[in-house]
Amino acid sequence: MFVQKSFEKGHEEGKLYLVATPIGNLEDMTVRAIRTLREVDMIAAEDTRQTRKLLTHFEIETRLISYHEHNKTASGPEIIRMLKEGKSFALVSDAGLPAISDPGQELVRDAVAEEIPVIPIPGPNAGLSALIVSGISTDRFVFRGFLPRDKKERRTELERLRYYPETLIFYESPHRITKTVKEMEEVLGDRQIVLGRELTKRYEEFTRGTMEEVLHFLEEHEEIRGEFTVIVAGYTGGAEDNQDNWWSELDVASHVDRYIEKGWNKKEALKQAAEDRGLPKREIYNEYHKNE
Repeated sequence: MFVQKSFEKGHEEGKLYLVATPIGNLEDMTVRAIRTLREVDMIAAEDTRQTRKLLTHFEIETRLISYHEHNKTASGPEIIRMLKEGKSFALVSDAGLPAISDPGQELVRDAVAEEIPVIPIPGPNAGLSALIVSGISTDRFVFRGFLPRDKKERRTELERLRYYPETLIFYESPHRITKTVKEMEEVLGDRQIVLGRELTKRYEEFTRGTMEEVLHFLEEHEEIRGEFTVIVAGYTGGAEDNQDNWWSELDVASHVDRYIEKGWNKKEALKQAAEDRGLPKREIYNEYHKNE
């Protein structure tokens, strides 16, 4: 157990700050973020060239080092070593919150394991920014980020998400957006969808409609630019595909196996089957494993 007192004086080890940076508009940089980047001993950046532009704009001269997907195995332990020696670090990604669909979660995990304070410096986030202006329910939502690139894996993941009642949040690149929306329509059905493009930038654009309407819109454009945030309405049920009773004629084992066949792991499948039947998870677990 580790109880972190983020601002307790006398802590001998360094601190790791997770600093949000603008997703487009530099005016979204917070005063606290600027001060933190100036005060830490070093900044670990996903792309030092991109971050250097930001630091130059705000006249920040802190030493910059590289931490990204391809060098994190080597640079991560070195950063932890320096943190334990008392150095303070700020972790930034190219845009938005670090560790969200960007490198960083492993560094945070290792810092926490060493009982090094990890402190959030909040700010812009593309997923939540698009969600709040989408017009789709914000009461409950699930952030999925980028779907797998492999077609089979991507379709399996969409099948897994098909019956989620929560609003779904995805990220997607411009050269895959049309294909992704088409597969979403095929698997999830013709739901409401919002595409947020170039968020906070000069050409910010939100395309709202049904999946069929938005797909036609995309197919009419020969060239699509800009990174996308995709907001999809959650499952609301229907006569053809009723989540509440499709499993009623199945035994527990078949019920759980049906989810596993769709790509869910066993833990998720057991939990969902228990929710479907209104039974304790332990009871479903025992029933599923009783013949092993």
